[in-house]
Amino acid sequence: MLFDFDGTVVDTVELIRESHRHATREVLGVDFDDARLVSNVGIPLMDQMVAFSPRHAQELLQVYREWNHRHTAELIREYPGMSALLAELREAGRPLGIVTSKARHVADLAFAVLPVRDYFDVIVTTEDTDRHKPAPDPVLYALSKLNARPEDAVMVGDAPFDLEAGAAAGCATIGVTWGFFDADTLSALNPDAVVDDMSGLADLLLAQ
Repeated sequence: MLFDFDGTVVDTVELIRESHRHATREVLGVDFDDARLVSNVGIPLMDQMVAFSPRHAQELLQVYREWNHRHTAELIREYPGMSALLAELREAGRPLGIVTSKARHVADLAFAVLPVRDYFDVIVTTEDTDRHKPAPDPVLYALSKLNARPEDAVMVGDAPFDLEAGAAAGCATIGVTWGFFDADTLSALNPDAVVDDMSGLADLLLAQ
């Protein structure tokens, strides 16, 4: 069972949105609305910055990272019920993995605040594959590390990029609506399910 990280396992919605807001204000001198700020969350950070401004992408990345790292401990939060669900899945013998578009050192910052790392058998970050979500490569890499087949796996995520990557890899897909994207956006990708709360996700995963 594979999970996206931001907006799925941990609540980084405010942290990431406000990091984007700070960077685009400081570097570009513009105020984007919330939807524009988070429209590409789920792909690698540099690609998100290129979407804001190819010319200023490197500066945006630097300013974003400085603000984000400084405020991670303050703004990152746990989704109620997620740790309990992960513990239950572990007890049931389900192999678990994270497939994130974060860099490894940034994921480690989050794990230092919310200690969910030990629930997972594998953590896949941007360093592990040449192509990233929505390409299937990181999902397939995680499955190879778990010695698992795509047809026996599910990808859980809050972003279209998660669902696209999972489907392209041949996995079942589940969208969750407590992160960055709403049910209509996720449903447009034709996932196997879209759930609105942790109990709904638990029912689906524990029945697998």
